[in-house]
Amino acid sequence: MDVNHGLTELADIPVTICTYPFVFDAQAKTTLLQTDAVLQMQMAIDQAHRQNVSSLFLPVIESVNPCLILVVRRENIVGDAMEVLRKTKNIDYKKPLKVIFVGEDAVDAGGVRKEFFLLIMRELLDPKYGMFRYYEDSRLIWFSDKTFEDSDLFHLIGVVCGLAIYNFTIVDLHFPLALYKKLLKKKPSLDDLKELMPDVGRSMQQLLDYPEDNIEETFCLNFTITVENFGATEVKELVLNGADTAVNKQNRQEFVDAYVDYIFNKSVASLFDAFHTGFHKVCGGKVLQLFQPNELQAMVIGNTNYDWKELEKNTEYKGEYWAEHPTIKIFWEVFHELPLEKKKQFLLFLTGSDRIPILGMKSLKLVIQSTGGGEEYLPVSHTCFNLLDLPKYTEKETLRSKLIQAIDHNEGFSLI
Repeated sequence: MDVNHGLTELADIPVTICTYPFVFDAQAKTTLLQTDAVLQMQMAIDQAHRQNVSSLFLPVIESVNPCLILVVRRENIVGDAMEVLRKTKNIDYKKPLKVIFVGEDAVDAGGVRKEFFLLIMRELLDPKYGMFRYYEDSRLIWFSDKTFEDSDLFHLIGVVCGLAIYNFTIVDLHFPLALYKKLLKKKPSLDDLKELMPDVGRSMQQLLDYPEDNIEETFCLNFTITVENFGATEVKELVLNGADTAVNKQNRQEFVDAYVDYIFNKSVASLFDAFHTGFHKVCGGKVLQLFQPNELQAMVIGNTNYDWKELEKNTEYKGEYWAEHPTIKIFWEVFHELPLEKKKQFLLFLTGSDRIPILGMKSLKLVIQSTGGGEEYLPVSHTCFNLLDLPKYTEKETLRSKLIQAIDHNEGFSLI
């Protein structure tokens, strides 16, 4: 054996960090992905600037915006976004996203973009579109194979999810882990069926665990699935001649696998393919393949590992405020007395999301600054910067009342 020759061949094989995902934890992977996104954004901006310089000397070259601009109306946010994104070139998805709501004065430094993602996902997932089926038991959604919508809307949702990750924004998606498995080319399993449809999943597990041989007589199953179709029931075969194939002890695993495959793959193939294409158009790349499905899920939707003392500890103060200022002390007293839902509303009010980034509470970096207004004014949030303008309240109950009033009416951006 020629050892030197073998070592030479090994030396010629390129080694990248993406080959060894187990080396990194979820936070390190997220940092890598965000760094990669920043570099791609800068490359897209540089290319736009070069094209704009060239257009000064060569009129045939069209000038371009270094950002991806979405101008949308609140009352038609889906239609307006689709109109722009349908015409967007792939290279433009790599530019920083800026959102403009028609008729509003706010300049998007991040906060308007956060609200855009919140509103458009809420709209797209609305039952009126019939694009997704809601499962009561799990409170999760999955693609509906009965939708009348074409694949363009599913493509748009994929693009929006990709843009959210690419622009470091958490979105509120109630999909099961199976979605993130499929995005990373991993197969859903019975565990995923248990998550989405707990009763059905438990029944499948009981079938697999049944110790006796009389499965045909006990369960009376064949290789079919019964689905609802606009009030009527329809029987679908899971395999060729499935209606004539009884489930027995020998083929029960095959039946369960076929059932899982139908729910997560076959029944929604064209819809998921459109979503997948849209997502990877924005957020594809080698770095994404570092992630495990649960890590990708946490990055997209954040988590609920709330540590409110950590939030207080990492908050910074500006103007006349410091940690021991009387107004700040009563602010935190009021905040820690709020119920969980109000605390989450406060996060939404201040950061644009009620969930925690995968990098943890410490990454939120809230800032509270004093204002010149009197106690009759409400606190004002600047979600672009996680910044709270807090009047110098002197009474605890006044602060509580004004804070709750502010967080209960937090939608929309304007100059105040």
